[in-house]
Amino acid sequence: MNESTIVESGSLRDLAHAVLEDAKAEDIQIIDLRDRSSFADFMLVASGNSTRQVKAMADRLVERAKAAGVKPLGVEGDREAEWVLVDLADVVVHLMLPQTRAFYNLEKLWSAPPATRSAQA
Repeated sequence: MNESTIVESGSLRDLAHAVLEDAKAEDIQIIDLRDRSSFADFMLVASGNSTRQVKAMADRLVERAKAAGVKPLGVEGDREAEWVLVDLADVVVHLMLPQTRAFYNLEKLWSAPPATRSAQA
C-alpha cells in the first residue's frame, strides 16, 4: 500500500474541492471517472484569474494533501502556471487560466459518453 491510498478517493476529492474553494478558484468542476478510466477516480478542473493564483492554488493543494498523508505523484506546469496538473493518484486536479481552459475544454472531452464496443471496432 502506498501513501496515496491512506485517504479514500472520495475524501481526497472533497479535500481538493475545499482547498480550491478556500483559494477562490472559479468554476470548480468534478468529473467522476470511476466507470470511465483506470488512471483516477475523479478529475477536478478549476480556473484561476492569474498565473500567480493558479500556482498558489496548486501549492496550497499539495501542502494540504501532504498534511492529510497523501504525497502527490507529481505536479506539472507550475513554472508557467497557465495550466498546472496536480496528480494525487486517485484524484487528478487541473488548474488553468480561463483562456487555457476554454481552449482545451477538458470538461467536454470527459463528459462525452464512453465509446461503445461496436464503435471501437
